[in-house]
Amino acid sequence: MKKLLPALAALCMSVNALADDQFSLTTGFDYSSGKYGNAASTDILYIPVVGKYETDNMTLKLTVPYISVTGPGGVIQGMGRVAPPASTTAAMPSLGRPAKGGGTTTTSNSGLGDVIASAGYSVYSVDALTLDVVGKIKFGTADASKGLGTGMNDYSAQIDGYYTLRKKTTLFATAGYTVVGAPTGIAVNNVAYGMLGVSQKVDDIRNVGVMLNVVQAITATSGNQEDVTLFASQKLSPTLKAQAYVLKGFANGSPDYGGGGMITGYF
Repeated sequence: MKKLLPALAALCMSVNALADDQFSLTTGFDYSSGKYGNAASTDILYIPVVGKYETDNMTLKLTVPYISVTGPGGVIQGMGRVAPPASTTAAMPSLGRPAKGGGTTTTSNSGLGDVIASAGYSVYSVDALTLDVVGKIKFGTADASKGLGTGMNDYSAQIDGYYTLRKKTTLFATAGYTVVGAPTGIAVNNVAYGMLGVSQKVDDIRNVGVMLNVVQAITATSGNQEDVTLFASQKLSPTLKAQAYVLKGFANGSPDYGGGGMITGYF
């Protein structure tokens, strides 16, 4: 499922790691805007700080984000519109006013987002093919009363695959499943998700690529997520990398458009 964005994950994939046993810090921003089936748009600014440690076949990652949401309410980042019918809104104090949604009056809220921890292990790496298994927990640390999250934990498991052609082109794919934490008053579905993409090495310091992301509808009102991301990355130095991307959504569960940039330092 989304966040930390598949776009960001793909960008991190797009340049090979510099060495084994290394630590990296990444920060940047992601901005997205979409109506998600509402009358007015919801704008979301997401600023993560990501710490990653890689050793041998193991990768550990922790993401601590700041999030700002401006919109009519009822939209949760990575889920889409979760607002229930008006008759059931009163049964949802955990999500506060933003969960009502559907109008044209907008409000703004910001604060700590959902902290995400993940652990990945490379189970197969021979010649051009690599397969990783990844477990992920999204902790419900975002304030549900402000509409910044659900206040519940989500648990995901996925398989990532990479296949390199002639040392310049990398095909990558993800298949995963998320057990979604259900807030009071909202019926949620556990969902499958997937990603397909390609990254092309332009030269020794630059990569470009494209990827397709799909996620099943998490609630009855959210809709499926379908979006395409174009990305580029460049090494600024042996220990510094910059990335940028733009996104276009094609379903109610995805933003209409988005984009962002990141910078990663290796230690």
